[in-house]
Amino acid sequence: MSFDELKQKIAERLLKELPGPLAHEPMRAVPVGRVIPKFEHKLPPRPGSVLILLYEDDGIVKFPLIKRTEYIGAHSGQISLPGGKAETGEDVIQTALREGNEEVGIDIAQVKVLGRLSNFFVIPSNFIVTPIVATMERPAFKADPHEVARILSCNLFDLIKEEAVLQKEIMAAGQYRMMAPYFDIEGEIVWGATAMMLNELRLVVRELEY
Repeated sequence: MSFDELKQKIAERLLKELPGPLAHEPMRAVPVGRVIPKFEHKLPPRPGSVLILLYEDDGIVKFPLIKRTEYIGAHSGQISLPGGKAETGEDVIQTALREGNEEVGIDIAQVKVLGRLSNFFVIPSNFIVTPIVATMERPAFKADPHEVARILSCNLFDLIKEEAVLQKEIMAAGQYRMMAPYFDIEGEIVWGATAMMLNELRLVVRELEY
């Protein structure tokens, strides 16, 4: 299957019913021991988007992930998809593309949107996130030094393998022991919300028998 055929099949599949929680739940980290994180939010969740930007590199389909810089916050230093909170008046696609431009320097005019995955509630930061799936030819990435410590390249072929899902105990937020399913991408542990959203992409692509 060529990359153009794959893009067409993904776009068609994203119009149908998505696996949603059936894809998310197998990648959910669970507490280990007595200390259990508790999150109480008094305000409704804020809207946000992330961008899954597929591109072809020497016959391999890839997409970028970012390692966030260290800061005081729920996702400091974690691996995530480019994305963030919506600004006033934006729809989910506009948010994803703007964040992609700001964080990894993509040219928005060159991006073709294929569709979206299921909305996902990120409990620690109280966001409802919409993953936008898009494509681009030969992107030239440039990391925002304020937000991005490193840009990773995820091989879609590796992600869809049966053995791609691993598991280990991690320390979340420096204080919570969690048994976490994860993906190993360029030596980085990709777990939590990002892994859960990527597993939906993984299941969708595996249906296509690529």
